[in-house]
Amino acid sequence: MKIATWNVNSLKVRLPHLLQWLGENPVDVLCIQETKLTDDKFPEKEINEAGYQVVFTGQKTYNGVAILSRHPIADVVRNNPRFPDEQQRIIAATIEGMRVVCAYVPNGQSVGSDKYAYKLSWLAALRDWLAEEMQVHEQLALLGDYNIAPEDRDVHDPVAWAEQVHCSTPERAALNALVGLGLCDSFRLFEQPDKSYSWWDYRQLAFRRNCGLRIDHILLSPALAKRCVGCAIDRGPRKWEQPSDHAPVIATLN
Repeated sequence: MKIATWNVNSLKVRLPHLLQWLGENPVDVLCIQETKLTDDKFPEKEINEAGYQVVFTGQKTYNGVAILSRHPIADVVRNNPRFPDEQQRIIAATIEGMRVVCAYVPNGQSVGSDKYAYKLSWLAALRDWLAEEMQVHEQLALLGDYNIAPEDRDVHDPVAWAEQVHCSTPERAALNALVGLGLCDSFRLFEQPDKSYSWWDYRQLAFRRNCGLRIDHILLSPALAKRCVGCAIDRGPRKWEQPSDHAPVIATLN
């Protein structure tokens, strides 16, 4: 089984890319973020025709998440029941006995801002909710755009990014709190190329220069980590015309 995550940065714009990528990479489950669509505008028909069931929750212009699956989807939960929030950032479902949580972590804007404080409180609530979920679901995967680079090796220029948003100590501590639940970064279960990133700014030829951050992650519960036989970032779609600024991340489970 292959599970993947991809911040598509507007499904309206990137639907052709999504369908092309699924045609070339028929993963079992795909979590997408930043759909930026209200539910009535979601392209459910096109995704169904591509062979996927889909559940989603969205809002106009911002945020929005969805889970696509080649298998039946059950027990859908939208948003964190422990954190009332108008922003549509979480959707969870059970697929083939696995609890799949798709998350779009707040950006945080800048260290010390109101949006940064929201990000940290959002992450704390996510940790508390997942602690409960893991008591019920032995096989749990948290996929999404975390907007956090876990370590300096996940940053093209650690000095320039030191204590900036995405790389600050409190953000990394919040991510480590998720790991402290027993969740494992699937990407780091394996030897990986140096300078492996999943996001590159559109400006200053950042992708061409590989000036990026690894902020898109697949965290797995211990039972799923034992099944994981590979994890990779697919840089291919970032080279396409009018791409998302993120690349898909794929984990393979036996």
